[in-house]
Amino acid sequence: MRKVPVITAAEAAEFLYDGCTFSCGGFVGSDNTEALSTAIGERFKNTGSPKGCTFFFVAGQGNRGGEAADHFAYEGLLKRVVGGHYNLIPGISKLILDNKVEGYNFPQGTLAQLTRDIAAHKLGTLTHVGMNTYADPLNGGGKLNSITTEDLVVRVNILGQERLLYKAFPIDVVFLRGTYADEAGNVTLEHEVATLEATSLAQAAKNSGGKVVVQVEKLVERGSLDPKLVKVPGIYVDAVVVVEDYKLREQCYNKPYDPALAGNAKTPLGSVSPAKLDAKKIIGRRGALELTENTVVNLGIGAP
Repeated sequence: MRKVPVITAAEAAEFLYDGCTFSCGGFVGSDNTEALSTAIGERFKNTGSPKGCTFFFVAGQGNRGGEAADHFAYEGLLKRVVGGHYNLIPGISKLILDNKVEGYNFPQGTLAQLTRDIAAHKLGTLTHVGMNTYADPLNGGGKLNSITTEDLVVRVNILGQERLLYKAFPIDVVFLRGTYADEAGNVTLEHEVATLEATSLAQAAKNSGGKVVVQVEKLVERGSLDPKLVKVPGIYVDAVVVVEDYKLREQCYNKPYDPALAGNAKTPLGSVSPAKLDAKKIIGRRGALELTENTVVNLGIGAP
């Protein structure tokens, strides 16, 4: 039976080639493919390759300190960036603001849907989200600078109603992070804070004829994983990279694994020290007054 190749991060970086479109999983400081992303940056610094790539990402990745996607912040490595949030990657943002790289900013949730639609071989994601905003082609179509000219979103009329169509495109290489991989390449994510687009990104790459590499903590025997925990089936995985360096696989930046953050346990309230009285605590208290039974809360990053 097939065994998934186990390679190094440097070998994974070689999957990228000139002009390819690649994507990495991650959300702020979590689920980031830090070992693989670091290796891509090191490869470009040492060899000047790959060149002219398109980087596609859904959520903001990094902590404003040169991590995650900012490993790709080199003129020449990137031709184009398509993403949902740039505040955490100042290196790439500067390249875009300086007209060194094409840049697009689209709604994050729509880009998450787009990964599934690429996997399904659809023309793109058809939605009302973004209409009459900066993402609407009537208002610039999400373009971030003057060298960005191609329309990646168009207005269409469906059954007499106006909608936006965010165009699908092939994804050639996807890098993901998981917890364990078995010898067949099945990957679990039980130590991650969220599963994000891991499954759909893998499907999008494979259905585009591309490759998928997953960074994991440990390789285990085939058949020893709980099937209910497998989020990326081995049929989608071309190689795994076992990362032993703890700093390259922290649950969040500067944060060791906490089962409570992954939903695997609850921290006793008595063991949590009260937060200091500051502006954020006052904001939190005021927000708590709005909570009622069965309230749905959308928590962003920062003050929330």
